[in-house]
Amino acid sequence: MAKDLLRQTKDYFKAQEIPEVDASLLLEHVVQCSRSELQLKLLRMNDEEINEIDRTLRRLVLRRQNGEPVQYITGLAPFRYQEYQVGPGVLIPRPETESLVSLVLEEIGGKSLTVVDLGSGSGCVAISLATESPAISVTAVENSAEALVWLEKNVATLAPQVKIIAADVDEACQGETFDIVVTNPPYIPKNQILPLEVRKEPAVALFGGTGDGVEVPARFIAAASRLLKHGGFLAVEHHETQGAAIASLLAPEFNEINLVIDLTGRPRFTTARKI
Repeated sequence: MAKDLLRQTKDYFKAQEIPEVDASLLLEHVVQCSRSELQLKLLRMNDEEINEIDRTLRRLVLRRQNGEPVQYITGLAPFRYQEYQVGPGVLIPRPETESLVSLVLEEIGGKSLTVVDLGSGSGCVAISLATESPAISVTAVENSAEALVWLEKNVATLAPQVKIIAADVDEACQGETFDIVVTNPPYIPKNQILPLEVRKEPAVALFGGTGDGVEVPARFIAAASRLLKHGGFLAVEHHETQGAAIASLLAPEFNEINLVIDLTGRPRFTTARKI
């Protein structure tokens, strides 16, 4: 019966066109163990314990079937080398954003620099930078009260040295300048149809305004221009269709504008230097 729990859940998810890996993630969450420990831990349980696990798992399977992201159900999302606490109200960290961190780490190159992460959300970018390049000073800016709850939890747990600013990007860090601005702003075009589980995430963290979705990124770029020192470095994530529009927004005050391809071959990031 222990083996059947995972197999049956995987088969059910496959029939529902839900990623089979979500079955493993949910069962690991219920049993409170890693994937490598799962089968052995189940085999050591008696029938009563297995039945209780089964009942709990069924409740979580129903939530996942109804479109709730598996990360919201388990309360955790992996990003680079750590796990982040997440839940309703905050954008779930995405694997492609790990490359945004890599771009900034390459620019840092071990130097002692000041970095600000605009629209920090869960804090995955700010915290990754702070923990992987300890010489830098990192500020995380976020305006959503719901997202700030998760940002504060993750900073407290993973990188207490990160400074949190609760403010809109238009007003944050008045009078300060930074060596680097990094941002993953809301950028999805308004007319794009999203999967059900993505629609459970906060729309304010997903959609970039009207039309082609560059309305909100334009605000973040304006904030970056205000916050960067001369010669400062900007790295921004955007939709694969927005490269030309982002370059046009940057052109008046930035040079060395480069479009960067992500691991799936899509033009996902732009880097630039403040004139």
